Amino acid sequence: MENCRANARYLTEILEKTGRFKILSKDVGVPVVAFSLKDKSLGHDEYEISDHLRKFGWVVPAYTMAPDAQNVLLLRVVVREDFSRTLAERLAQNIEQVLQELEAVHAQINTVVKEILITENGNDEVGAKENSKKIHDKRRRGRHARHPDSVDKTKGIC
Repeated sequence: MENCRANARYLTEILEKTGRFKILSKDVGVPVVAFSLKDKSLGHDEYEISDHLRKFGWVVPAYTMAPDAQNVLLLRVVVREDFSRTLAERLAQNIEQVLQELEAVHAQINTVVKEILITENGNDEVGAKENSKKIHDKRRRGRHARHPDSVDKTKGIC
């Protein structure tokens, strides 16, 4: 168990060094690393990171906290006996790769949206900002269709 805790601390250190994550888990008890994005304005969230990590074979669940803190999204890694330092480094590399891919995709989407809005509205910045917000809200609703805000966490399997 001490080895698991040491590897959890190591993963925590690696994630902290990126400067992209806020570590939410404590260093005591079960070897778990819970973390969330520091910058929520990048256009992607913990659910997308979780989804994209699956292509590398990682199952890193993303979910909201209990009813009093449902605005907090987090990713959780349970460090098992077979989770080595090498795997911690590989997971951190894959997380960084996923973030870079998501940032590139969202940059392309934003460019296309701006071009469409300029075409539709000319150089009317106020109208373009309103349309941009509408498109962002629609994209966000679609992405979170599997993760509604109104989930009743008091009923379920757990």
